[in-house]
Parts: sequence; C-alpha cells; structure tokens
Amino acid sequence: MQNAYRRKVFFKYEKRIRTRSPPEKVFEYFASIRTPSGEVLMTPADLMRAVVPVFPPSESNRIREGYLKGEWIPSELHCAPSIFFMLFDTDNDGLISFAEYIFLVTLLSIPESSFSVAFKMFDLDNNGEIDKDEFKKVMTLMRTHNRQGARHRDGLRIGLKVSSSVEDGGLLEYFFGKDGNQCLEHGKFVQFLRDLHDEILRLEFAHYDYKSQGTISAKDFVLSMVASADMRHVNKFLDRVEELNDEPNLKDIRITFEEFTNLAELRKRLRPLSLAIFSHGKVNGLLTKPDFQRAVHHVCGISLTENVVDMIFYVFDTNHDGSLSSDEFLRVLQRRERDVTLPREAGFMGLFSCWLECTNNCSYSKMLL
Repeated sequence: MQNAYRRKVFFKYEKRIRTRSPPEKVFEYFASIRTPSGEVLMTPADLMRAVVPVFPPSESNRIREGYLKGEWIPSELHCAPSIFFMLFDTDNDGLISFAEYIFLVTLLSIPESSFSVAFKMFDLDNNGEIDKDEFKKVMTLMRTHNRQGARHRDGLRIGLKVSSSVEDGGLLEYFFGKDGNQCLEHGKFVQFLRDLHDEILRLEFAHYDYKSQGTISAKDFVLSMVASADMRHVNKFLDRVEELNDEPNLKDIRITFEEFTNLAELRKRLRPLSLAIFSHGKVNGLLTKPDFQRAVHHVCGISLTENVVDMIFYVFDTNHDGSLSSDEFLRVLQRRERDVTLPREAGFMGLFSCWLECTNNCSYSKMLL
C-alpha cells in the first residue's frame, strides 16, 4: 500500500511537470543520458514518457522515471530499443537532443486526421512536394500553437546545454538530405507522422511489458487507460485499479499488443463513437457490454476483445449496474489524445483556423516573412 501511495504522488508530480513546465524542464526531467561534455540527451523511451502520462509498470519495483538536479536519482531505467528512431539518427547514437525533442513534439501535436491537411499547409506552391525552407517556416508557425514548442528558449531558460538550434535540429537531414536540396513528398511525410504516433504507442506498451513477455497485465492496461484522467478524479480511478487484485476473473488477464493498439485506434475515432453511444442511449437507455462491443465494431470498424471490454467496464461502470458510464469513458479517451498532442489553446485546429484567416488577408510570402 505504501508503494501504491508513492506511485500516485510521483505520477501526479510528473503529470504537472509535463503540463505546466517549460520544455527545457520537461526535457531535463525525463532525459536519462548525461554526456561527459554536459549535454543532456533522451532515449526514445524517455521521449515516450515525456509526452505520454504513464505509471511505473506494476511488475517492476521502480517508483519514478525521471529527476531534476538535487532530486533523488532513480535506478537504471528499462529502455526499449527503437528501430524507427534509428532511421533518422544521423550520428548513430540512438539518442534525441533537445532540438530534436522540440521538433518531434511539434509533429506529434498534429492529430492523424489532419496529416494530409498539414502537408498541404507546408506545400505552398501546391506541387505535391515541400522543400526545406517551406518546411522550416511552417514548423516555426506550428510551434506557436503548441505549448511545448511555443515556450522553448533553445535551452537558455534553465541553462540547458544544447548542441544545435531548434530551427536546424531534428529530422531535416532525414527529410531533405545532407545538402538540404531534396524535397519531401506527401506520402513520406504522412507515413512518417503515422509511424511516429505508432512508435510512441509501441514504446508505451514496451514500458508496461517490463518482463518482455509480449503481453501486459490487466493492472497495467487499466493504468494506461486512466493515466489521462482529470487530476481531480484520478484518485478514484487509481483506487479502482488497486481493487482489481480482488477480482479473480480479471486480475490474471493478459493484454496483447494488438488489443492495446485497437483501443488506441478507438481514441482516434471519438466523434463517431460518441455519436453511436449517444444515439444508443437515447433509444435504448443503458449501454451493456454487447451493445458497446457492437457499436465499436459497426460504427468504428474496430474489434475489441471480451477481455478489453471487461477491463473498460470494470473501470467505467461506476455504479456497478452492468452499463457503461460513457461520459467518463469518453472524457478519459479525449484527454489522452489531448495529453499527447500538448495543444496550446485550440491546438492544431486553432492553427488551421489562423492559417485560413491569414491566407484570406495576405499573401503567402507576406505571411511567412
């Protein structure tokens, strides 16, 4: 019980760092590598923890995932390898600099439904390709609508030693070649964004799959669901997680990566899911497990296993009447998407509105000067 209490305390502390701190502080806290020259670097798993609210895996003895100067330093971290991040690791060290961190969280702020829209925003001359200058200018604009990107000061705010400017960091060489003269095609850009979101999800699963079994415990699966709950209500859900040990039919369930990703896919389709749940409630009242499973499959095209549905209802059937408390469930799913994209004000759609307004009132060249 003492460990459970400490996990709650540190989880809330880390969540506040993610959501309320300048990016330099977030980066310094979660980055686990310090070079002899003093530069702070992230592993891919560090990046995942910096953008996704996660608990320490229940099958480990770890309590914390990061630290700042003067704080207790945790034991050695379990960091999953990432083939994806090695694709654009130009110096082959497998690590992410502060400049690359800002670059990546800016791209992560684009919801998947807007990938193609984002490319068209970059493609100012509408030729199906974007060059390096177009890309850098629009990335600068995008950072003004992303909380982490907008508040960065190239590491100067807290004296963080960085090796390159945010404007020149990240994936520019991967996208545009060493000389910067290549163009980035629509398909490569959209696939990269999709792969980036998928890799963050894979790293999250690997984080909970502490013993590399290919599955995660029921407890960790539920923790991953409730980690994005509103801070005012998270204790209620965490208490429910602890009570899972008293459920003989549920506590030994193991969740596969496919089941984990199917729930993640459902988060991307909140609008049709919300409409389906609302319509069912108006006509039929209570939403039972078969009703929910059928709605998800027919409306969203996603198949959730009985194990996943059992876990969802265990957490979100708040009055234990066999029906889903859909408002709370949808609210937690929505907050998860918002936590990962780290929006500022209206987020990416606010940026898109700003873009449309600008293009109506001035030329591209004038807007980007």
